[in-house]
Amino acid sequence: MPTPPFEPGTNPGCGKVKEILSRMGDKWTILTIAMLAEKPRRFNELRRLIGGISQQMLTRTLKALEHDGMVTRKVHPTVPPQVEYGLTNLGRSLAEPLMQLAMWVLKHLSEIEAHRALHEKQSKQLRK
Repeated sequence: MPTPPFEPGTNPGCGKVKEILSRMGDKWTILTIAMLAEKPRRFNELRRLIGGISQQMLTRTLKALEHDGMVTRKVHPTVPPQVEYGLTNLGRSLAEPLMQLAMWVLKHLSEIEAHRALHEKQSKQLRK
């Protein structure tokens, strides 16, 4: 496994890592992968499960994930055609740490919310 450089930004691959992390860290990407982690799903099912995502944004997200090798797109020969999306092995390997991150958030959510509330209270007092 490659080790990070001692001076950030000095490794020639840093730009590529930044680009991929930017895409993988996008909320729609994370939610899409999470919804596909259990089983393959059709487009409209994904859209309902994710909630709040536009048709255009889900289409872009799925195309980007397919381009990166994270998602497969299977067209069923029906009328009208049904399209099903699933995770590849690469996508499943990404789903694991994403789900661990989500579990960390759930475990620490009340603590984070308490800190947010305290910070908001302190900010309001400073504005007075």
